Amino acid sequence: MEIKIGVRSVHRELVVETELSADEIEEELRKALASDKGVFSLTDTTGRRVVIPVASLGFVEIGEDEVRPVGFGGTL
Repeated sequence: MEIKIGVRSVHRELVVETELSADEIEEELRKALASDKGVFSLTDTTGRRVVIPVASLGFVEIGEDEVRPVGFGGTL
């Protein structure tokens, strides 16, 4: 699943590919936001960990769970 994270005062968004479901990501985000000095962290598909203080979060965009076909062809 692709996650886009906007960080305040940073012009580029962070893009993270993770194996977590949308519900799992949302639950982690809710836990992080519940604390004033919390951090939101995700581990990507290569094992790299991204840690962002919740005070710096601008937005979190969670991609779709389903895989959509790419290209011009019809169904297989």
